Amino acid sequence: MIASPLKLNINHTDLTDEQFYSLCQNNPELNFERTPQGVLIIMPPVGGDSGNRESELICDLGIWNRQTNLGFTFSSSTVFKLPNGGNRSPDASWIEGSRWLALTPNQRKKFPPIAPDFVIELRSATDDLISLQGKMKEYLEAGVKLGWLINPQDQKVEIYRQEKAVETVNLPAQLSGENILPGFRLKLPLYN
Repeated sequence: MIASPLKLNINHTDLTDEQFYSLCQNNPELNFERTPQGVLIIMPPVGGDSGNRESELICDLGIWNRQTNLGFTFSSSTVFKLPNGGNRSPDASWIEGSRWLALTPNQRKKFPPIAPDFVIELRSATDDLISLQGKMKEYLEAGVKLGWLINPQDQKVEIYRQEKAVETVNLPAQLSGENILPGFRLKLPLYN
């Protein structure tokens, strides 16, 4: 049986940013997100294949970032307080250095009030594709410049860019970080 994320409808006025932060801190065994509409989402853990794939993506992004020293990388454990009111945790993300350093130390310590420049979402067996596509559009609306939705189940990647139609490519593929992540290339295999 495939479990889907648990979604609870909670109005923004019912749960303040500080209460959401406290809820997350008091329940470290659970991974929470919140949509701009106030829907609280409890994300299920992923299996070994998805965990390994996510780890490899973060490693590749981190190695590129160490070589270029252009910004900061983040794992799926990072919750971002997006300008559109959502609290989201991409599977991997990156923020250009000056934008990250413009935040105060306290802002960087909690849920940073910033949209990443780049995000990766990796569809796991528990993820509904339509929900992930909505999340990618939400990222763009919040200011994310480039996003990749990697879909091993359908052997495809959807590329999201500001003010452009979504581009879909088949796996295997080599993706480019374009001008957002200069010189970053990611080779994706066919997934079993």
